[in-house]
Amino acid sequence: RLTLTSDLKVGWTLLCLAGSKMGLAVVLLVFFLATLVGLALLLVVGVIYFDFSNSEIPPGIANPWRLRFLHCTLIAVSVLGKIVENLGICSQVVFVRCVRDQWLIRKGGEDPKLFVKDLMFDSVPVRIYQPKSPASSGKRGVIFFHGGGFMFGSINSYDSLCCYLSKESEAVVVSVGYRLSPEYRYPSHFEDCFLATVHFLKTAAEYGVDPASVIIGGDNAGGNLTAAVCQSLVSRTDLPKLHAQILIYPNLQIVDFSLPSFQQNRSVPILYRERVAFYVLNYLHADMSMMEEVLEGQHVPADMRLKYRKWLSPDNIPEEFRRRRFKPQVFTSHINEVYEEMQKCFEPSCSPLLAEDSTICCLPKAYILTCEFDVLRDDGVLYKKRLEDNGVQVTWYHVNDGFHGVVSLFNKGMLHFPAGKRAVDDIISFIKHA
Repeated sequence: RLTLTSDLKVGWTLLCLAGSKMGLAVVLLVFFLATLVGLALLLVVGVIYFDFSNSEIPPGIANPWRLRFLHCTLIAVSVLGKIVENLGICSQVVFVRCVRDQWLIRKGGEDPKLFVKDLMFDSVPVRIYQPKSPASSGKRGVIFFHGGGFMFGSINSYDSLCCYLSKESEAVVVSVGYRLSPEYRYPSHFEDCFLATVHFLKTAAEYGVDPASVIIGGDNAGGNLTAAVCQSLVSRTDLPKLHAQILIYPNLQIVDFSLPSFQQNRSVPILYRERVAFYVLNYLHADMSMMEEVLEGQHVPADMRLKYRKWLSPDNIPEEFRRRRFKPQVFTSHINEVYEEMQKCFEPSCSPLLAEDSTICCLPKAYILTCEFDVLRDDGVLYKKRLEDNGVQVTWYHVNDGFHGVVSLFNKGMLHFPAGKRAVDDIISFIKHA
């Protein structure tokens, strides 16, 4: 009986100890979860505060609250990326790229109307989309350079758009995965796009494409690369001539950040004026501490500013785009150290808007898409004028309620923007009838 009593006491004691340990574990778990919830709430509050403090959503922009939600999401991803970087897991840039790829990648598996295959064109990765529908003659070909400020974007994140373009236009689409900043500097991006284009022009017939019906295009940074590659191919007599070029809210110059659209839309999501400078400084591998001087135009000597004024003057921009909150900039003298750091930005392969007339006049017909509430609007408007002044046929589509990046959001569920769908359908119409 004494032994049984002792055993019961020992068992009770062990049970109490186990219970207290379990209780401690529960307390720690609750504390951990409460900390996570608190940090998440802090992140949400901080992101919303930042967006409302620094962003401007002008009247007339498409789906303003949806745009705010999108921008807050992008800010949160960037902040989480910084936390991940500080924890030593991976860099912020890599984290943001991965999140964007997973969000933007096409869902639903293979498309029954297309053959899709990943290939290498002269060591440059590409993804080719070929319609299964038969054609009596060679199909149109479209070489597409993705956007992303030369730092982001990929074949995967533009898979949905390229798949839709190919299927709806019945064209063979080649999406190019060029190298990115900051790992690679200018002109690596341009060189990859140039090599991929030359390869496709030489081998187009192997993919059922008429070599004389090849179009190249891209958005944002991809628009820059499109214009630069087009210009570089002007003198190539050993290749078929490009049929057309498609420039979707392109970034075409790194000289003047005070154009009307840069002033009017400087704080409009999803591309701020300062962010453009950040991207191009990374592209050129320039000193990031010089960003403010570059934004103020102190990298441009007076004689060069005078030379480029005939192409970059706000007077070349229609009056309708200068009415809304624009003040002509008075430039001070340049700083030689900043000029030396940025001098590559004056090369046409970096700033295609600065190419000579002798090159511009030889370019293929163009489709240019601009958005009213985009800092890069006037780059496209000025290039349109340059092309037309040199006798190049231009089809211009202006999205009156659009913002930078809207084309990529043409089919993104709750973040779908009708303005983006209208723009994509207009691009498809151009491809089919160009």
